[in-house]
Amino acid sequence: MVVLGCTGYFPVTTVFKMTYKLQSYILLITLLVIVTLTLSADGEFRFLDHLKPQADDKTQTRAVTDLLQRLLGNRAREFKVIVNKTLANGSFDVCELRSAKNNRIFASGSTGVAVATGVYNYLKYFCNCHVSWSGNQLNIPRPLPSVTGVLRISTQHRFRYYQNVCTQSYSTVWWDWRRWEQEIDWMALNGINLPLAFNGQEALWQEVYLSLGLNQTDIDQFFTGPAFLAWNRMGNLFQWGGPLPQSWHTKQLYLQYKILERMRALGMMPVLPAFSGNVPQAITRLFPKANVTKLDPWSHFNCSYSCAYILDPRDPLFQRIGALFLSQLVKQFGTDHIYNTDTFNEMTPASPDPAYLSAVSRSVFNTMTSVDPRAIWLMQGWLFVHDVDFWKPAQIQALLHGVPIGRMIVLDLFAESTPAFSSTQSFYGQPFIWCMLHNFGGNSGLFGTVESINMGPFEALRYPNSSLVGLGMAPEGIEQNPVVYELMCELAWRKEPVNLRKWVSLYAARRYGSTSENLSTAWKLLFHSVYNCTVPHYKNHNKSPLVHRPSLHMSTDVWYNRGDLYEAWRLLYEAALPLMSVETFRYDLVDVTRQALQLLTAEFYREIRDSFQSQKLPELLTAGGVLVYDLLPELDRLLSSESHFLLGVWLEQAHSLALTEQEVQLYDLNARNQITLWGPVGNILDYASKEWGGLMEDYYLQRWSLFVNTLVECLDRGRPFRQEVFNQAVFQVEKGFVFNQRKYPIKPQGNTYDIATRIFMKYYPQALKRLN
Repeated sequence: MVVLGCTGYFPVTTVFKMTYKLQSYILLITLLVIVTLTLSADGEFRFLDHLKPQADDKTQTRAVTDLLQRLLGNRAREFKVIVNKTLANGSFDVCELRSAKNNRIFASGSTGVAVATGVYNYLKYFCNCHVSWSGNQLNIPRPLPSVTGVLRISTQHRFRYYQNVCTQSYSTVWWDWRRWEQEIDWMALNGINLPLAFNGQEALWQEVYLSLGLNQTDIDQFFTGPAFLAWNRMGNLFQWGGPLPQSWHTKQLYLQYKILERMRALGMMPVLPAFSGNVPQAITRLFPKANVTKLDPWSHFNCSYSCAYILDPRDPLFQRIGALFLSQLVKQFGTDHIYNTDTFNEMTPASPDPAYLSAVSRSVFNTMTSVDPRAIWLMQGWLFVHDVDFWKPAQIQALLHGVPIGRMIVLDLFAESTPAFSSTQSFYGQPFIWCMLHNFGGNSGLFGTVESINMGPFEALRYPNSSLVGLGMAPEGIEQNPVVYELMCELAWRKEPVNLRKWVSLYAARRYGSTSENLSTAWKLLFHSVYNCTVPHYKNHNKSPLVHRPSLHMSTDVWYNRGDLYEAWRLLYEAALPLMSVETFRYDLVDVTRQALQLLTAEFYREIRDSFQSQKLPELLTAGGVLVYDLLPELDRLLSSESHFLLGVWLEQAHSLALTEQEVQLYDLNARNQITLWGPVGNILDYASKEWGGLMEDYYLQRWSLFVNTLVECLDRGRPFRQEVFNQAVFQVEKGFVFNQRKYPIKPQGNTYDIATRIFMKYYPQALKRLN
């Protein structure tokens, strides 16, 4: 069969191919035209031009001066800083540093963040200093080293984003103002200008829902407890761990006011929440005609705590509720015109119809602009990589194009492992931020993808017609692996990838204030191995048997050469004695030793499993005895000797927010459950695992003891091991920890060096032996 063309005859298949290609060309040209029309002269999206610091130069200057005073004490007087927004290179931050009279350093920059970043760059590369979650090394030379000429620090990324919606639950949930102040200082020093600011929103939601006619019982049955609020906000959970006390709302509002004031004073643009459609069940009672859908269960929960009620964004009630909330939000907190909400986080939309998806995103955005005509929607792009079966090109494009080009910023959330920009033609023209997710659940454990994060941002910049507008970090949990975050922050101010071997050698020197060759070599080994995961699409959950409910079918695979880790351990230990007073070194010695014992736990587990399966009781007793009666107790003692690895600190932070004994018990349950069972019956068991002193002894050790004893009993009596029976028994152990109400130390116990020495002498030779 043929059809008549204008120049002759063509087979039908050829016509179809030509039509498809023509449509593709038209789409591409249309995208180029749209992007071109929305670009400003400097290549940035003109609809983003109003996203800029609100504080004046004087306010930002004072904020940076105060930051340096907190960080450096009297040495801060040796720095003269000034913010001058006219120094900006278009919309990009710049800082210039030069030597001044009396051995002082003068730093001027376009924003407070730019100045703070410039000063930290100077402290790192001229003074050999370091600031991190796990301590600071600030042995500043006297006098300050001079700068020859002008040192210019600039970025080619307009936005430097920070946090994940989950970070609010996994890490910052119990923070007071003092801890928030430290974090905001760290953000400024590392160039962050676009942080999430989600505290206090439940207080506003409560007012909105009460104004709609819900009662307090309705609201108490909706909000989760503090440690699970992230998933309540995303529509995954309700009620579990609740209800939220009224004192919680008061304290979080107070915190939010201070957080926003400080962020804005430093020149940051805080991202505030918006309405996604997740509503209390009581909405269906008060508004029976509203188009509300009850979703399927989320994760391993049933409908007792999940199966959220989602209000269709096209329903007039959606606009009403969303506008009520945003109006209240802007009234209470002010606005920097950028809002985050995620409509389908790990939830399948009601329909794959592109028209429906466009209508949904258009309605969500209209809710924002009805209150703030200059609103920009910041959306996580996680859904596109989480459910690839649903989110095909037509669906992705429909959702993104429901919002005018340039009025949405997409977070390419897991770009270091599974970038979405390259499979969506740069998000079909919508601006995006290349993000490193790095950590799921806030797990302990060394991990990094340093080659990927070193190259990825620059590849995104070079991508044809790239709509990249920034770099970001979106870890589910923080206060771990500080080296990865320092590298990622620094790349936003680099013009090209760094030499990783040279960079990490300098990192070791400034982190400890020592130029020891042992330390440099140790960190090069770590960067070559445990910090350079190259497994495609690898998600950093700590998969070690140590922190998972024991079974006979556990994975012991790792992505790196164990020998490199053991050699780095040896080099750190041998350099340890003169450095034990340096907080950052003490932390790393414990952390690397912990990683080595985590590897050895997997080795002993294999021996336990193999001995049981081959019915060798003596070997089972030997391997199980070493693990249960020596290795894990020693690890608990080591962790308990360092302030950053204490279960007691996490629990004490939770308790400190309580006003009554009832609140203490509620917060204690939240804090314990999240890091263990994650749900009433182990629904997301061990997802947020932590290797902390106290937790190791009373949780992980007890499980392994029960496992080994059960296997011994099975062999002794000639019975098979039944996992389901063991699970029922070990659940009682796990639940016992959650409810034991035991007090744990909030100060280190024991001498870290002595404990580390004892462990090294016993287990380093065994580690080497098992390599062969």
